[in-house]
Amino acid sequence: MLPVVAQAQFTFTTNNGAITITGYTGTNTEVTIPSTTNGFPVTSIGIQAFHGCSSLTGVTIPNSVASIENQAFDDCGSLTNVTIPDSVNSIGVQAFLRCYSLASVTIPNSVTSIGNGAFLSCTSLTSITVDTNNPSYSSVAGVLFNKSQTVIIAYPSVNGSYTVPNSVTNIGFGAFWGCICLTNATIPNGVVSIGVSAFSDCTNLTNVTIGSSVISIGGNAFCRCTSLTSVTIGSSVTNIGSFAFYYCGSLTGVYFRGNSPTRTNDFSVFLAAPNSTVYYLPGAIGWGSTFDGIPVLLWNPQVQTKDGSFGVKANCFGFNVTGTENIPFVVEACTNLGGPWTPLQTLSLTSFGLVRFNDPKWTNYPNRFYRIRSP
Repeated sequence: MLPVVAQAQFTFTTNNGAITITGYTGTNTEVTIPSTTNGFPVTSIGIQAFHGCSSLTGVTIPNSVASIENQAFDDCGSLTNVTIPDSVNSIGVQAFLRCYSLASVTIPNSVTSIGNGAFLSCTSLTSITVDTNNPSYSSVAGVLFNKSQTVIIAYPSVNGSYTVPNSVTNIGFGAFWGCICLTNATIPNGVVSIGVSAFSDCTNLTNVTIGSSVISIGGNAFCRCTSLTSVTIGSSVTNIGSFAFYYCGSLTGVYFRGNSPTRTNDFSVFLAAPNSTVYYLPGAIGWGSTFDGIPVLLWNPQVQTKDGSFGVKANCFGFNVTGTENIPFVVEACTNLGGPWTPLQTLSLTSFGLVRFNDPKWTNYPNRFYRIRSP
């Protein structure tokens, strides 16, 4: 390999007759990378070659380039468009990290490798489109998947609500990272793992129900989800990664459906989430009075149907609920057991483990059914 040299606005290295662009020294906002330099083809855009080029708005990549390496366009905050030619076969780890203005990306059929977090924190990204002939990747409604659509790789920050397709078994590294528009996500029962930093910095995400098939939640999975107030974790989860709910300052209730999980490397799961309480169900094992330093309570509210308070009292239909002191719950109602169920009231048991619920509108319906659930 020859040493780094400079020509015009680029620095580069030469290796076996091929050029790797290693840096950009110009000031143009629109850049066209040459296909040849000194008679040699430009085949690679090197590691951090355009790192921090904050005024760069557009890049044209020649058909000679086969690889866009790790963090090649990291921190190009003004980059709005980039054309990836059919010659490119690999896009490196965090290749477009923090390209805040990048609006859309088209992946040609030649690309067979996309590194973790290639489009992390691209907060203006609304669509990722993959050529239908690509053998390794696919896209549906602007969302990037592997070819078989079992792994969701990158979700553009466009919709407030998203239901992960039933085909998905894995939510990949940083798949939703920085999706500030996302307010809620539905994770189907087929999902087995939620990857590292999968939902990091989704600052408007308020709740996520984690399906019963999920086994592991990766480190930093919900890091800095500052609007997250409630999480329900399925009974199959056996491992939670370090800092999974780090800095979730609004998180108050974490509802576990199963046994106490292990913690990767024993690092804090709920660091800087001081208002959190863990709740577990009767029959679950491994729980103590605290989990990762936050309090743990048995969630066991029971409607009292046989005491004298059950039924119509003072023109209201009502009932007492008993259970562990101070646990919260929601009372819902419907007109038939098939639903839909409508939330009526959020309650907490008193310090004596007792609270009364009343429904003054019960006579407005031919039938009225009630149930309780976690908030």
